Amino acid sequence: MLYNLLVPLAGIFEPFNLFRYLTFRSGGAVFTALIISFLIGPKVIRWLKSKQAEGQPIRLDGPESHLVTKKGTPTMGGVMILLSVTISTLLWADLTNPYIWIVLLVTIGFGAIGFADDFLKLTKRNSKGLSSRKKMFWQAVVSIIAAMAIEALAPTNLAGQVAIPFFKNILIDAGFLYIPFVLIVMIGASNAVNLTDGLDGLAIVPIMIVAGCFSLIAYLVGNAVFAKYLELHYVPGVGEIAVFCSALVGASLGFLWFNAPPAQVFMGDTGSLAFGGSLGAISVITRHEFVLAIIGGLFVMEAVSVIIQVASFKMTGKRVFKMAPIHHHFEKIGWKEPTIVIRFWIIACIFALLGLSTLKLR
Repeated sequence: MLYNLLVPLAGIFEPFNLFRYLTFRSGGAVFTALIISFLIGPKVIRWLKSKQAEGQPIRLDGPESHLVTKKGTPTMGGVMILLSVTISTLLWADLTNPYIWIVLLVTIGFGAIGFADDFLKLTKRNSKGLSSRKKMFWQAVVSIIAAMAIEALAPTNLAGQVAIPFFKNILIDAGFLYIPFVLIVMIGASNAVNLTDGLDGLAIVPIMIVAGCFSLIAYLVGNAVFAKYLELHYVPGVGEIAVFCSALVGASLGFLWFNAPPAQVFMGDTGSLAFGGSLGAISVITRHEFVLAIIGGLFVMEAVSVIIQVASFKMTGKRVFKMAPIHHHFEKIGWKEPTIVIRFWIIACIFALLGLSTLKLR
């Protein structure tokens, strides 16, 4: 909004030229989202506590310690992040850029699904919430709308194409399978982040790391000079997504203040589904879908551990892990929660460095 309002006035007041620069607006988005998180955080937590007398329902089949340490902690803290990111993005982004609206659609749409899931868990006082079938259906609806919009905006040479990391000239023409592929990316990313959100601070830092990486990727892919130098597939207008990613970094940092062990509030599906979905959408828009699987390797690891556990139990009747997702396995073998969280943050950083290496290693 500031871009649209102030840049036309740069001829009258020269400092308004600063708002032309994507880097300046991205920096502004970080600090704005961070400040909003700090300001609304205590009020949101008090409001959630007033509505959730008993806090988030705890899984009875989960680690025994959670029945004591997590009891009474309110959930749906993702509302705080959603508000911070949305307000900051609307303030600092170029609102004539359609990619901004697509990402906001996915974020708010998936957030609404997560909100409904959290609400049902609270009202029914169990940890199941919205049925998997209904959740997947509505995620698919939002993803299809977003995928069709992205495809309509795609440059002719990239329409229906999937880029492969480390290879500069290879594009796979997905054809009629492109929309289903996009659905898998968005829904898969959303649910992978959701599975990771099981310990205090565990999911929010990797979200922040992945968002920071994709802020850089969006900036480079949307800049014709840098894209040519790095031999990336140039997508006009995508650079503006860096503002959204930067806002997500700031909001995540602010949320971590309240979510750090011992957490005052949980993100809930409201946040994890929303920002997993938004990161999936951003990877599709920037044509870095497979790079998301590398940078977000921690989320993939958590999701794969669940798949292995379920498949093993159905086929052999035996479990590979003491409990899935895998962070609960380490709890079961005696690792302390802060140890698991910090070590998983380190793993997330390693995956991010590997993913960023694809920008140059071609």
